[in-house]
Amino acid sequence: MLDTKYKSSYKGAMNKLPVATRAQILSMLCEGASMRSVSRLTDTSINTVSKLLEDAGRFCAGFHDVKVRGVKAKRVQVDELWSFCAAKDKNVAAMKAPVDGAGSVWTWTAIEAETKLLVSHFCGARDGECAKWFIDDMASRIVTRIQLTSDGHKAYLEAVEGAFGAGIDYAMLNKIYGASPESAKGRYSPAECIGCRKDRIEGDPDPCHVSTSYAERANLTMRMHNRRFTRLTNAFSKKFENHAHMVAIYAVWYNWIRIHKTLRVTPAMAAGLSATVIDWADIVNAMDADAPAPKRGSYKKAAEEISN
Repeated sequence: MLDTKYKSSYKGAMNKLPVATRAQILSMLCEGASMRSVSRLTDTSINTVSKLLEDAGRFCAGFHDVKVRGVKAKRVQVDELWSFCAAKDKNVAAMKAPVDGAGSVWTWTAIEAETKLLVSHFCGARDGECAKWFIDDMASRIVTRIQLTSDGHKAYLEAVEGAFGAGIDYAMLNKIYGASPESAKGRYSPAECIGCRKDRIEGDPDPCHVSTSYAERANLTMRMHNRRFTRLTNAFSKKFENHAHMVAIYAVWYNWIRIHKTLRVTPAMAAGLSATVIDWADIVNAMDADAPAPKRGSYKKAAEEISN
């Protein structure tokens, strides 16, 4: 008997879990469950869950890249979501087993205000180079003139200018924070926001729609539905690659599978990118169809080994 911890997840002669089980695993990962809790609840190996995360992450990144094109957006809001990989910045230097990508990880997101479509996402640092990658990717997916709103992060200025030039209505929303009371110093809660300033950067943005509220709310949804984003716990990403894989999986779930409560359709349907709701079984079947055929060994060589 195999020990329960190392029990095989394979079924008979198959080298993959059933479609229903893989769909259940991906659904649970997008509902805030940790990888080990998913492993326990679905009676599968943690290595199997990890491998599925990697495979699904790569497929979902390609799915998003191909499907989210030609977006007819009107108002787009961008924001950055903080998390960390392996260790927080202050502890990276003292790590006993350093890993690549350790420290702060920022997830850049772009949300269309009307359809709530997650137009683009990018995981990296919070610097000018990553801002350029993110804004260039967003611009490549949109075919209409948009009104863009961002926070006061200066990296957006050069990135938006390089991607759109004068063909955009762009404004920054700069929040004004009061002084932190002595009792709150050293805590993770930010100071109280006492106001905001709307700065026109390019074009003619409508002041009534200069806001990042939808992007911030969408980021809250991402934080609540991904266990690795949960603050003040040990539920953080151990590998940067797996962090990016999970964000890609979440983006497909958010755009194509989850029905938005207000819209009563998925964001992809609201944006005209899909006619129907899809589910994880559809994604898993597409993954199987997209997977390369396994290579078969040489019959002659195998026969010689058997005869010897």
